[in-house]
Amino acid sequence: MKNLVKVERARLDLTQAQLAEKLGVSRQTIHAIEKEKFNPSVTLALKMGRLFKLSVEELFMMEED
Repeated sequence: MKNLVKVERARLDLTQAQLAEKLGVSRQTIHAIEKEKFNPSVTLALKMGRLFKLSVEELFMMEED
């Protein structure tokens, strides 16, 4: 799954650690999501969307087969 987390984090001028703190997760979780090695839970994806003022569909995109 592709995502715009790194782009949106940079837009808000947040470090991975700052974003992690706002979302209640570890910096390593943010790193893994940005590197597309980990897909967040629905709850975390919704929190991210709310923080970035984007829908989950705008923030996370399914890759075509």
